[in-house]
Amino acid sequence: MQNDTLRITEIFHSLQGETSRSGLPTVFVRLTGCPLRCGYCDSAYAFHGGQSLSLDDILARVASFGCHTVCVTGGEPLAQKHCLSLLTALCDAGYSVSIETSGHLPIEAVDRRVSRIVDLKTPGSGEESKNRWENLADLRPSDELKFVLCDRRDYEWARALLNERRLTDICPVLFSPVWETLKPQDLAAWVLQDQLPVRMQVQLHKILWGDRPGV
Repeated sequence: MQNDTLRITEIFHSLQGETSRSGLPTVFVRLTGCPLRCGYCDSAYAFHGGQSLSLDDILARVASFGCHTVCVTGGEPLAQKHCLSLLTALCDAGYSVSIETSGHLPIEAVDRRVSRIVDLKTPGSGEESKNRWENLADLRPSDELKFVLCDRRDYEWARALLNERRLTDICPVLFSPVWETLKPQDLAAWVLQDQLPVRMQVQLHKILWGDRPGV
């Protein structure tokens, strides 16, 4: 397994900008490639390129930062067949591990020690048809569902789904405004008005350092 290789765009140390782990020092392992093309994507630089690294190389780079928390992201990390081995190796090494996935690919084979942050693509993303609804049945309380919202239409779509499928009974739910598209103040007002039991989040890393790679 340690000879398995993955295509890696970047490995860096920063603050987690999203999810319930927002603000935690975290090592990010960004895998290259994604089968989706969401209109608001902020990591299109990870669609192509990168470098091939063995699991040992990746683990060594992660260890060099001396940080306990690791997030495997993309692109779409699960599009690479050895991503599952990487997740297990990180857990075996004692890290607290999460994965950020688009919700387009199956999640059931992910190591149970990993917190899975699963997107549900809204109409505004342009990729709603790619949602893998079967993933909802595999979610656990340690996972999180994320809606990235472009506008009021997306919000109403997500609100209806939240109620119809009782999503907050499954795991925590995140509502996030698309950067510089939906005003955070508007989303906050809607959530409060409708008394939704969701966590509204903004992208902390972009507030601190702007919209650029490696932060």
